[in-house]
Amino acid sequence: MTIRETQQMVDQWIKKYGVRYFNELTNMALLTEEVGELARIIARTYGEQSFKESDRKKSLKEEMADVLFVLLCIANQTGTDLEEAMRENLEKKTARDATRHHNNNKLKPRSS
Repeated sequence: MTIRETQQMVDQWIKKYGVRYFNELTNMALLTEEVGELARIIARTYGEQSFKESDRKKSLKEEMADVLFVLLCIANQTGTDLEEAMRENLEKKTARDATRHHNNNKLKPRSS
C-alpha cells in the first residue's frame, strides 16, 4: 500500500471508530508519547538498559506502527500529503547529500 492509501485508511478508521481527530496539539503530545515508547523499546533491545516486566509485552513493530498512526493523523488533519512530502524530501536530501556521506571518514569501514 502507498503512503497516500495508508493516510486514507487512517482517515476512514478515525471517521468510523474514532469519532473525530483529536486536535493538533493533542496529537503532537500523543506523537511525542509514542516516540518515547519506541525509544524505550529500542534502548532495552539494542542499548544497555534491561527490560522491565511492563516492557516485555511491547514490540518494536507495534511501537513503530503507533508512531506512524499518529503521524498520519497529523498529516491528515493538516492537509499534508506525506507521499508527496517524502518524495520532495528525498529529492532534497539527494541533491544536498549526493557525496557528503561517501566523503565522511566517520562512516568508512574500520579496519581491524
